Amino acid sequence: MVNNYDRIASRYDKLSRLIFGKSIVRAQQALLPLITPPARVLVVGGGTGWIIEEMGRIHPSGLAIDYVEISSNMLELARKRDSRHNKVTFIHAAIEDYNALSSYDVIMTPFLFDNFSHVRAQKVFRKLDSMLKNGALWLFTDFHIDKGINRLWQKALLRSMYIFFRNISQVEADQLPDMRALFNTHFQTVFETFHFRRFIRSAAYRKSGDGGAAAKNKPLVENDDR
Repeated sequence: MVNNYDRIASRYDKLSRLIFGKSIVRAQQALLPLITPPARVLVVGGGTGWIIEEMGRIHPSGLAIDYVEISSNMLELARKRDSRHNKVTFIHAAIEDYNALSSYDVIMTPFLFDNFSHVRAQKVFRKLDSMLKNGALWLFTDFHIDKGINRLWQKALLRSMYIFFRNISQVEADQLPDMRALFNTHFQTVFETFHFRRFIRSAAYRKSGDGGAAAKNKPLVENDDR
């Protein structure tokens, strides 16, 4: 099965922190304060589920979280996490096969789209877009290659990661899809932050609709933990 991390589930977090330190964690943590309970939240590709505990730390209650993960081993680890008083429903499925019963206030996709070919990325984007309410938030985190700047080390590291994960987890992609172009269709960037010398980008997008004035006035922030 493509894009499945079963073989390295138990070692995935340690491996990522060996390479990136706490940057991957911080990149996702930066987005969580933007969630406003009560909210129905979809997390796609959350891996071992540490993000559930982080959500519970910031928002101890008021969240109904659907946690969709293709790896059964990752899902088993996620089930052991402490969600505080939030309700978490664990769903073992590829996102392409998942059908939501109702729309979401927040969708979170941590390091999801780097697994997909351009064609599959477009398909998954459209599907998730259809599940998100107008005015709601999409919390996006993934790897990022700066354009117009000499970032050969970023390209070399990304290439080596693709080679490794293609062998271990049958990752289908060999380059990052153009997610900015997809989001530019009808989303407003309300928050943005960079980590690991701008190799990791987190952004909060608001879907066009009747979002609240306070959320629309959220300042755009950029930083880098280097």
